[in-house]
Amino acid sequence: MLISTKGRYALRIMIDLARHDKAEYVPLKEIAERQGMSEKYLEAIIKVLVTNKMVTGQRGKKGGYKLCKEPDEYTAWDIISAVENDFFAVSCLAPEAAACERAEHCATLPMWRDFNENLRQFFQKYTLEGLASQGEA
Repeated sequence: MLISTKGRYALRIMIDLARHDKAEYVPLKEIAERQGMSEKYLEAIIKVLVTNKMVTGQRGKKGGYKLCKEPDEYTAWDIISAVENDFFAVSCLAPEAAACERAEHCATLPMWRDFNENLRQFFQKYTLEGLASQGEA
């Protein structure tokens, strides 16, 4: 399991929106410039965030993106798990995984479940509001 660039960039996008969302839409171009990221790559990530109702978008001259909720209502887990396709230590724990014929007798399954639960709890400790206030100038 590796948190991909997509997951890390999604966090950075959300942090940027939390810092600059003052009831107006923030153009993706501005986020890309501030974060030193490819606007094209951010388009793909923002699409996933919109689909997961984390951000809302508006087209046009005053268009861009903004958070759907207050920054303290998002956790790092919410954001990362929304964009990461496979955020499980082992594939058998994924919601879409086929039932494992060995699950009943698997000696390691409880360990993997515990690991995933600890991972989830770790990332849930961090709110977007807290992350956005880190290193803020």
